[in-house]
Amino acid sequence: MATLIGVDVGTTGVRAVAVGEGGELLASETESYPLSMPRPRWTEQDPGQWWEGTRKVLGRVAAKVGDVAGLGLTGQMHGSVFLDREDRVIRPALLWNDQRTDAQCEEITRRVGAARLLEIAGNPALTGFQAPKILWLRDEEPDNFDRLARVLLPKDYIRLRLTGELGTDVSDASGTLLLDVRRRTWSPELLEALHLSSDLLPPVFEGSEITGTVSDGVADELGLPRGLPVAAGGGDNAAAAVGIGVVEKGLASSSIGTSGVLFAHTAEFTPDQSGRIHAFGHAVTGAYHVMGVTLAAGASLAWWRDVAAAGADFSALADSAAKAPVGAEGLLFLPYLSGERSPHLDPHARGAFVGLTARHDRAHLTRAVMEGVVFSLRDCFEIVRDLGVPVDQMRAIGGGARHPLWLQLQADIYGVPVTKVAVDEGPAYGAALLAGIGSGRLGGFADAAQLVRTLGVIEPDEQRKQRYDELFVLYRELYRPLSPHMRRLSEISTSGTAP
Repeated sequence: MATLIGVDVGTTGVRAVAVGEGGELLASETESYPLSMPRPRWTEQDPGQWWEGTRKVLGRVAAKVGDVAGLGLTGQMHGSVFLDREDRVIRPALLWNDQRTDAQCEEITRRVGAARLLEIAGNPALTGFQAPKILWLRDEEPDNFDRLARVLLPKDYIRLRLTGELGTDVSDASGTLLLDVRRRTWSPELLEALHLSSDLLPPVFEGSEITGTVSDGVADELGLPRGLPVAAGGGDNAAAAVGIGVVEKGLASSSIGTSGVLFAHTAEFTPDQSGRIHAFGHAVTGAYHVMGVTLAAGASLAWWRDVAAAGADFSALADSAAKAPVGAEGLLFLPYLSGERSPHLDPHARGAFVGLTARHDRAHLTRAVMEGVVFSLRDCFEIVRDLGVPVDQMRAIGGGARHPLWLQLQADIYGVPVTKVAVDEGPAYGAALLAGIGSGRLGGFADAAQLVRTLGVIEPDEQRKQRYDELFVLYRELYRPLSPHMRRLSEISTSGTAP
């Protein structure tokens, strides 16, 4: 039986999984690497460490499985790998969470126009995206910019090392601010406005297209078959969506990990004209997706556990929260512990408990934290609905799929059925399925979706749903009057004033 391999070049480590043609997980290997923060708001990594980690995990997976028929790539989006004419790394890569490019984002908006940028790229100019990083290199490190021959996204640097070929996919390229997302190709208008050459950028492929084969030397070193085809793959969220079957109209996913992601498949390019949520190409051929990101989802519960529960087990915390009533007896939590992306685009946003009384105990507060996280994702979901994107079923993944209370909260607060999937192996699993389609081992995206087994559907409870609808109105009204005070508190906390 042929095996498919997916590689996920993540922020904290690289992961490789081997998947059988029936969708079963055959092997999984992970290798960690460090994150560098040389200055406040800067995050960087050495692409060479990605490659060393990839070599290790691929070698270990290849030793555990039989005939490998295809390999797919995914990874952290938006990062910038700067290469010279000999494909040597010029400087450490700037990552998705690097925040140094405020001035360059303002320049992009001024040169292109905010409305036109949304129309072409589907997103406003945000510091995490790739285009402002290229302009930062030009502005701040002109000697390095003079050496620059091409810019790659993280997974696409691994593609170059594996195959010697240049390429990216539509979903990952959508996070550069240089793609005409509707036309699924680089935008001459955006490149001209920013005085950048298309020669800097790799060819763009659909997610399941084959972009090359593993070179003989790499194949021999790692124990992979010579001529192994490598699929274009996808950005991490798009690949993860393929891995749980969110590949057709009416399906969406809710991921509660450290951050939270609300991802909805759409057949049409549907940018939000206010830029509150992202509009990207999907890894599914010809399709798109809209996506909202809340920055402190599971991170909010982790913070609460560390502060108030002395490192208690997450499951035990959720068990106690399940005993508190819906709405935690009038207590709301704003989970803006790391600022907020969707829908507020506010790095100064701060968390808050609102409605505390002497009656509230740890179970109430824990439930309020969990409800607040799902309210923050519903904030994104409401924008998806406003855009006319239909969602009939939500698929829950990540830590938010591991406890009955998390699952029931999502069903009740979203007001739609929530499905738990049997295999939640993240982006690497979806990358393997993309390789299966590209190599001909899977007939297409419908066949890949058939491999995704589900473990049941959680239906919303109508009474709880009505209660949460009332609470959500209050939740949504809290940010605006508090935001100027949040900004002032943020300024005071970073002003350096002595205690």
